[in-house]
Amino acid sequence: MPYDELYLAFLVYFNRDRDYFECHEVMEELWLSKDSDPLYKGLLQVAVGLFHVRDDNLAGSLKMLRSAASKLAVYPPDSLGINLGKLRDEVEQYIAKLSHDEERPFDYYDLTIDIVEPGLAQAVAEASLQVKKNIPLQLRRQRGPKHELRGLLKDNR
Repeated sequence: MPYDELYLAFLVYFNRDRDYFECHEVMEELWLSKDSDPLYKGLLQVAVGLFHVRDDNLAGSLKMLRSAASKLAVYPPDSLGINLGKLRDEVEQYIAKLSHDEERPFDYYDLTIDIVEPGLAQAVAEASLQVKKNIPLQLRRQRGPKHELRGLLKDNR
């Protein structure tokens, strides 16, 4: 079964690079091309949720991960050639830990999407040779050029 290049890139960025910002970029494009399929949106939200945890935005992370868990709950555990059931369980565990972070803080950790379909595993391995790492990775929210321009305009008033 041929897999979409954007899906392969998402899995490479998620598992190899832990580049959740880039995961968002490629998955959003794929999600839109798939008529806003909630399964792809749920995967996108997992990446965004982890990006927010890494950035210490716990409220944003909880919002994204809860939404992801809700969207992914209705799909079979082996959807899209991945162990979606395991990913859902890990997202639920993350939600529980984040919900009690004030009483029981925990250290950030990455998740891995287990690939269960051999053809997908081979396609991801091949894609990983083509997908270049973003260096430096965008690990935190950054203000882009348009925001810098706004700041300059404000300062000149």
